[in-house]
Amino acid sequence: MLVVKQIKLSKMDTFCYLVGDLETASAALIDPAFDTDRILAAVREKGLTVTHVINTHCHADHTAGNAAALAATGARLAMHRIDADLVGSMVNRGLSRVLGGKGSSRPDILLEDGDTIPVGRVELTVIHTPGHTPGGICLYAPGHVFTGDTLFVEAVGRTDLPGGSSAVLLKSIRDRLYTLPGDTVVWPGHDYGPTPSSTIARELATNPFTLV
Repeated sequence: MLVVKQIKLSKMDTFCYLVGDLETASAALIDPAFDTDRILAAVREKGLTVTHVINTHCHADHTAGNAAALAATGARLAMHRIDADLVGSMVNRGLSRVLGGKGSSRPDILLEDGDTIPVGRVELTVIHTPGHTPGGICLYAPGHVFTGDTLFVEAVGRTDLPGGSSAVLLKSIRDRLYTLPGDTVVWPGHDYGPTPSSTIARELATNPFTLV
């Protein structure tokens, strides 16, 4: 049984997600950027063991807590192959320290589109959604999609940073996300909208950045 805990962090309105399988007591952390002690307390409260830390992309506001989370759990770090080459850059390391974390190690698992990440008996499927970064991904399990900085509630990720492209981002959203079942819950990477989560059907109908 899949359980999702959305944890709003103390900086930049970033969300971290604890995704667990209650049957096997296994879990993954998605984008544990800050407040690692609070994130790990949530893991202990659920009685789960973290096997994977997964980053939706390489930016420091999603990766600055990797080192602390990995050290505490012994989990394996997973990220798309393209962004794995960027996460250890001097810029990312510097921003991570400014944000109170550390530079991230290189991932143990280099992801590609269509890969699956086991969380106990649950599988998270990797959907490559470039546009915010070249190696940006979303993670899908039936009924849920974790969209990082690709799709927000009534907004989309910025594309003015190196490697960003508005045209590529919109294509990713329309071709890869809006084709998911309409009742799929959208769990965004930041709390930038009127509600902390949405659905694919709602975003398709109301998101002003993707309306045709």
